[in-house]
Amino acid sequence: MAHTSTSRRAALASGIALAAAPLTAGLPREAQAATSGPIFDVPRISIPIVGSTQVFPVRRIYCIGRNYAAHAIERGSDPTREPPFFFQKPTDAVQNVAPGTTADHPYPSLTKNYHHEIELVAALHKGGRNVPVERALDLVYGYTIGLDMTRRDLQNAMGDQHKPWEIGKSFDHAAPLGPIHPVAQIGHFTKGAITLSVNGKLRQNSDLSKMIWSVAEQIAQLSTAFELMPGDIIYSGTPENVGPVVPGDVLVGHIDGLPELMVRIV
Repeated sequence: MAHTSTSRRAALASGIALAAAPLTAGLPREAQAATSGPIFDVPRISIPIVGSTQVFPVRRIYCIGRNYAAHAIERGSDPTREPPFFFQKPTDAVQNVAPGTTADHPYPSLTKNYHHEIELVAALHKGGRNVPVERALDLVYGYTIGLDMTRRDLQNAMGDQHKPWEIGKSFDHAAPLGPIHPVAQIGHFTKGAITLSVNGKLRQNSDLSKMIWSVAEQIAQLSTAFELMPGDIIYSGTPENVGPVVPGDVLVGHIDGLPELMVRIV
C-alpha cells in the first residue's frame, strides 16, 4: 500500500513538472529562440541628428500647454495663476522634415478647424526624477523646431464636455519637426525670435524669452510627475495667434539659430 502511495506521488510530481515545462521543450534550440521574439515588428521612431549618421530614438513626446502669456489669454486662461500642465502625443505622430525641403503634411480626418502651433523642441539623452532646475539642462542632448498640429474643434468640443482632449492633439503626423541639433554645437535656447508664416504672411511672432516656464523649469516640473528617460522630447509651448490652415497652405516655421521648418497641407 505504501508502495502504491509513493508511486502516485511520483506520478503526480512528474505530471506537474511536465505541465510547467515550456511549450517549446523538445524543439530544436533555434526554434525555441525564434518563438521567444515578438509576433510582429513595430517600426522604431527616430529623429535624424545634424552632422551624424546616428539617429535619436524617441521614447515619449511631452508637450506643455499655454506657456506664453498671450497664447494663454487667447485660449481663455489666466497666465498669472495657472501652474504648468502637460499632455502627450504618441511617438508615431513624428513627421521628420528635412531642412530645405517642403514636406507634404496630410490634413487629418474628422476636423474642420485645423491649427498650427510653432514650438521649440528639447530632446533628452539623460533622465531622472525630481530633477533640480539648476541641473535640468544637463539632461538636454539637443534642440529642434516643431509644429504641434491641433484639431482645434475636437479639442474644444472635448474640453466643453470636461473630457480628455487627446483626440485634438494625438493623431497621425501631429508632430512635424526638423532634425536635432546637439547642444555641443548650438548651445541652449533662452531667447530669440520664434515665428510662423502661412503662405508668406506672418501669423505667429514672438520671442523664446517670453516663455512662462523655461525649458529647465519644464524638465524639473515634468520630473516630479514622471521618471524622465533618454529619448524623451519636450514641445515647449507656442506663442499667440495660432490659427487655421487648409489644404494648399504652405507653413514656414522659424526659430533663430535653427533651420526653417516647411510643410504644405495636402
